Amino acid sequence: QVQLVESGGGLVQAGDSLRLSCAASGRAFSNYAMGWFRQAPGKEREFVAAISGSGDITYYTIDVKGRFTISRDNAKNTMYLQMNSLKPEDTAVYYCAAKWGSTSRDPRPYDYWGQGTQVTVAS
Repeated sequence: QVQLVESGGGLVQAGDSLRLSCAASGRAFSNYAMGWFRQAPGKEREFVAAISGSGDITYYTIDVKGRFTISRDNAKNTMYLQMNSLKPEDTAVYYCAAKWGSTSRDPRPYDYWGQGTQVTVAS
């Protein structure tokens, strides 16, 4: 069983930066691929970024590539999402998720989810 807790969300201005964290409990954190997803009001949950268990493989949606960076510290059982040059369209609840094995852009294979953290970007 893995429990995930996100933190770091907030209200910022367009162009600002935020760093989200996802702290995981449980063992064998490095065996889990991790992902960030987001859901804006009235929209479906969408993929943002994913990282392999070792951290050497990353994927991004085209909307955030070059602005966001996903990383993880397996010694601390924590994953991060550094978000730079934020835009109002980045406003959403951001969720971290974990799945055993390889990464995925599809949310359906992820077994464990955090409660979400709100990111609001004002124009």
